[in-house]
Amino acid sequence: MSRQFFVGGNFKMNPISRSQKETIISTLNSADLDSATEVVIAPPSLYLIPLRDIVRKEVQVSAQNCYFKDAGAFTGEISPAQLVDARIPYVILGHSERRSLFHETSEFVAQKTKAALNSTLKVILCVGETLQEREAGQTASVVEKQLQAVVDVLQESDWKGIVIAYEPVWAIGTGKVATSAQAQEAHADIRKFLSRAVSPAVAENTRIIYGGSVTASNCKELSTQLDVDGFLVGGASLKPEFVDIINAKRG
Repeated sequence: MSRQFFVGGNFKMNPISRSQKETIISTLNSADLDSATEVVIAPPSLYLIPLRDIVRKEVQVSAQNCYFKDAGAFTGEISPAQLVDARIPYVILGHSERRSLFHETSEFVAQKTKAALNSTLKVILCVGETLQEREAGQTASVVEKQLQAVVDVLQESDWKGIVIAYEPVWAIGTGKVATSAQAQEAHADIRKFLSRAVSPAVAENTRIIYGGSVTASNCKELSTQLDVDGFLVGGASLKPEFVDIINAKRG
């Protein structure tokens, strides 16, 4: 089974105005996008519904986070049930900024992943190592530990709703990017782990995308790697070059 190329745009806490948001969407709406690529954009929660209503139908919308409860006294949180009701199909979970700045553990990310899937959301599940961990040769073990927490709470059938985003923490927003060989090695290791920990079928069918300073200038080479099934794009998703990244697989 061939895996559909996937490009996600994580806007993070950007842009700061509605007019800037509309400019970003106008660029996407008028662009010639590769119809063979699945495209998902993740704006701040304030913009989820208005953006969903103005973006072209081929582009799906994702939340950047959610909680594991459907309702209750959880000030500042957004629930899976609310996202489903708002017709938001995806959510990003486990991003390194959530893990480091907001102290989310792998077990907590797993709990949220299970809740999101149970609510019929699809999940962009982020994993990745720090520079210190990479230099110590711990990339595979760190990523496997992050994934194992999710494996422990899911059924094999749940994995059809997950896209894994491998994002080396040292490459996010730094301008540094993993070489195509480094990305391929990490993605291949993830696929081998899924084959052992879940099943060969899940390993073969799960899309594993790369994130970490992806730009129009480096996306083509990265996209040629056997186990790189797309990208999760940060800063460049706010710029016109996002279109070039979406079209990375075009000849």
